[in-house]
Amino acid sequence: MNLDRRRLLGAAGVSLALPLLDRFARGSDTSGENSPRRLVCICAPLGFHPPDFFPVQAGTDYEASPYLSQLTPFRSQFSVISGLMHTGNSPGFAHQATASFLTGAPGAGRPGFRNSISLDQFAAEQIGGETRFPSLVLSGEGLGLSWTRTGAQIPADNSPSRVFARLFLEGDSREVQSQLRRLKEGRSILDDVRDQAAGLRHDLGTGDREKLDEYLASVRDLEKRMTRDAVWFRTPKPKVDVKPPTDNPNAADILGRARLLFDLSHLALQTDSTRLITIMLPGSTYAPPIPGVSLGHHDLSHHGKDPGKLAQLRIVESETMKTVAELLGKLQASREGDSNLLERTAVFVGSNLGDASSHSVKNLPVLLAGGGFRHGRHLAFNPDDPPPLCNLYVSLLQRLGLDTDRFGNGNSTLTGLEFAS
Repeated sequence: MNLDRRRLLGAAGVSLALPLLDRFARGSDTSGENSPRRLVCICAPLGFHPPDFFPVQAGTDYEASPYLSQLTPFRSQFSVISGLMHTGNSPGFAHQATASFLTGAPGAGRPGFRNSISLDQFAAEQIGGETRFPSLVLSGEGLGLSWTRTGAQIPADNSPSRVFARLFLEGDSREVQSQLRRLKEGRSILDDVRDQAAGLRHDLGTGDREKLDEYLASVRDLEKRMTRDAVWFRTPKPKVDVKPPTDNPNAADILGRARLLFDLSHLALQTDSTRLITIMLPGSTYAPPIPGVSLGHHDLSHHGKDPGKLAQLRIVESETMKTVAELLGKLQASREGDSNLLERTAVFVGSNLGDASSHSVKNLPVLLAGGGFRHGRHLAFNPDDPPPLCNLYVSLLQRLGLDTDRFGNGNSTLTGLEFAS
């Protein structure tokens, strides 16, 4: 057998999607328990100053911290959670721990580290086929948060204008037909690969047969995805009455870049183009264009308890929380059936850093809004004996409707986090 690796890789590189074909016949049910559930995961790679993020009191009667006061209109619609962490990460590789933020894999940054599947991609394997795009991986700069089952990082989109075009702008008829031909050619190549690989089976030992069977299963899955991708290519994209965004070239403008990603995410969720989004917020060594701020965000986050730097850091992080509030407001204002997008979208905001100044990876900041959970409280866990952050991820997966009780090192849902009735 002669498998042409270049032809195979070319076929495997076709853009993938997994629409549920009967969805076009039955329409989209947006009421009751059959309504779509969604998840947005946001990472602030430089964290939040803990005393300004976490309330002092636990429970429902806590006094809002300075940062949470920016979210006052949504107090009954979010929970703040303290004391959680990913075990196995260390202060010496605290920044590199962004790699395990959504996976929980231990040892991020260390030699030989191998990542595992991220929360969003785990969900996309099961529900990604219900939308044109199984997931969106967005970043304000550089790398993103999403990883495949084999531990490969998924390239992040950091150009809002290009993502907008993929979501909402139709190609001309020649472009569509050309892509459909490529999809058809890709399926033909996969047919040849599958037939040739299957012909080897009787000459292989038990171990090699198992590997070949796994390979053939992946080929079959790819064929199905390509077939369904062709369906989406024949389906008109949703129309939105908004001006296409312009990319922000100013790396220092961390708030402007964040708003572009949040606005794009709102549109993607509102049109049900995807139900799973990850966002790496921008962090910059340059001074952001925010009144009262003269130093870069990275420098401020490593303040060493310097009063002047702390004062500027509070301005930056308070303004960041305001952009989160804007996103929650847009989701809440978007009606869907008898509810709204915030009720049906879990918005998880957190970080790989518990305290950037000390490079602590304990007591990670966690804010969870919407998504059909019972909110309005501060869930406080002992940071010296915490449950794994992945227990929260199990709760999020179950709220998406997935039948699982494990993810990463999480082996149950998060104690105290309940579904709303």
